[in-house]
Amino acid sequence: MRSISIVLFALLVVTSCSQKRESLFNGESLEGWTIFVDDPTVNPDEFFYVNDGMIETAGVPAGYLRTVKEYSDYHLHMEWRYPEEPTNSGVFLHTSGPDLIWVAHYQGQLKYQNAGDFIVHGVGVSATLRDTVYVSSEEKKPLIPKIHPTNEKPAGEWNSYDITCKGSTIELKVNGELQNRATDCSLTKGSIGLQAEGSKIQFRNLWIESIK
Repeated sequence: MRSISIVLFALLVVTSCSQKRESLFNGESLEGWTIFVDDPTVNPDEFFYVNDGMIETAGVPAGYLRTVKEYSDYHLHMEWRYPEEPTNSGVFLHTSGPDLIWVAHYQGQLKYQNAGDFIVHGVGVSATLRDTVYVSSEEKKPLIPKIHPTNEKPAGEWNSYDITCKGSTIELKVNGELQNRATDCSLTKGSIGLQAEGSKIQFRNLWIESIK
């Protein structure tokens, strides 16, 4: 009886975890996402698209893919790699307001060898990092360097971001290592975005888990 109880308990735990976890990408389409590109000559379907079970973007011109749904209090997991020349990209957090090329958000940097840097975007958007308050303006979008030296893998290999957003705090982990922590964030909810800014980049294994 005891062994049966243990098995049932384990099944309940697994079921509970699976109910909390939500996949953000089904591997087949961009259902649940919307594309923004500030260039009417660009076909959005050729800007962000699905390739061999991955989300891929050509990287130019600048723009982004974001979830239609807004989120707060969550753990986000995603993986990325640059299949060709590595340049720049980012993960948008708490994306808010109308779609603009520099929409209001916080960003987990994906610029090559700089993943883990934290960027504050949007007029009046603010956050505190290592006892300093950073406020974004039209002229300045504060970029706060990561805590540790880069721990990214070489171009062509997969890296992981694990990002925790809880209340007004955001933590960025790159390949399992804490690289930045922001507190007193003025934005606490919004959509999640993937940036195009330079060259082809691929994303996979995107899921979110509520931590309320």
